[in-house]
Amino acid sequence: MVARVVVAAPGSGHGKTTVAAGLMAALRAAGHRVSGHKVGPDFIDPSYHALATGRPARNLDPFLQGEDALIPLLRHGSHGADIAVIEGVMGLFDGALGTEGYASTAHVARLLDAPVVLVVDASAASRSVAATVLGFASYDTRVRLAGVILNKLGSQRHLDEIASALEATGVPLLGALYRNEEIHAPSRHLGLVPAAERAAEAQHVLPALAAWVSDGVDLAAIVRIASAAPPLSAPAWEPSGVDGPRVTVAAAGGPAFTFRYTENVELLAACGVDVVDIDPLRDTALPDGCAGLYFGGGFPEVHAAELSANTPLLREVASAIARGMPVSAECAGLLYLCQSLDGVPMVGALPADAKMTARGKLGYRRAVAVEDNLLATAGQRVTGHEFHRTEVTPSHGASAAWGWDRQLDGFASPTLHASYLHIHWAGYPELAHRFAERVRAHA
Repeated sequence: MVARVVVAAPGSGHGKTTVAAGLMAALRAAGHRVSGHKVGPDFIDPSYHALATGRPARNLDPFLQGEDALIPLLRHGSHGADIAVIEGVMGLFDGALGTEGYASTAHVARLLDAPVVLVVDASAASRSVAATVLGFASYDTRVRLAGVILNKLGSQRHLDEIASALEATGVPLLGALYRNEEIHAPSRHLGLVPAAERAAEAQHVLPALAAWVSDGVDLAAIVRIASAAPPLSAPAWEPSGVDGPRVTVAAAGGPAFTFRYTENVELLAACGVDVVDIDPLRDTALPDGCAGLYFGGGFPEVHAAELSANTPLLREVASAIARGMPVSAECAGLLYLCQSLDGVPMVGALPADAKMTARGKLGYRRAVAVEDNLLATAGQRVTGHEFHRTEVTPSHGASAAWGWDRQLDGFASPTLHASYLHIHWAGYPELAHRFAERVRAHA
């Protein structure tokens, strides 16, 4: 039995992440063991979930992982917890473009047979909120709308007006949260600032966030709703591995590299790979016995000068890759391996330069491997996600990692994979197996 509830909203900007993280923190403060999950490929919101719950961040995405994997991944991620809080993405029914809500919060709620609590920004409306709630409750009756949390209320009178109108909808009012300018997460070009970049501040805000939600939300009602979700029959996902002696892989972390799927690391561990975090802003050497490199996503463009100034690590990474050390790099890792980023020197392992651009690239991708490389075999098809506002200009003659939409992406060789594409390896465990085997061969 997995007690579970989905926190959704009519659209972005209603305070869904703040309320979801506050709910996780409040439930934990009340003595619950809470597991946090995020619908979609987002890395930033789960960083706040991890702080609030004290557990690893988790994502649930039918496009990246497959519909059949969602219940197993939920059961795996919530093992040892007594309640799972699942934060939605965008509006409740917003999914992949050109589909009927595929990979939307509603789609995931249906697959998990989970009740939904709708967070509504009430700052610019009163009785009209009830019409919004009624529309969401009736739009797709396969989605069980279990209640509403009103956010950004201005006064008791404001609340009373909305509460009166909500009675006719039959949707219970589960919480009323008043404006609180002291509780917020700063944003920049790709959304919220990751928790790792403001860890001390975020840790300080968490108790206030938990108290804010505890004061305004009926936690007991939330727990009852979550506990009423029916049992899930599918077994928990288990990371699969390949046998062999243990090896060490250095993984980029710290404020500049904050994006990494938890299950990717768990798959490597199942393959006998010890993943050791390094901070490319501070650490000047790779760990002892390092036989491979895993550089995930993040915001190296924000920290480019500091990354460039750490010349001892840049040189060691460049030398290791030149000697054939296997390296898997995603987005930020791709930028870090370039010759330069916004005009300052980087590792130089790739024949390319990177720079910030005015427009971002964001969306799901269906990709095919151009040729055999460190992670994939030629012709292998995967689903992934692109999320950046940079551009990489390669020199001629470089081999690409993936192709999609009539364009080529990244760089690839038998010992290197560097791409803008984020891939959740739970959907493609063979990528982790192949990487681990190459690392073990190099050790």
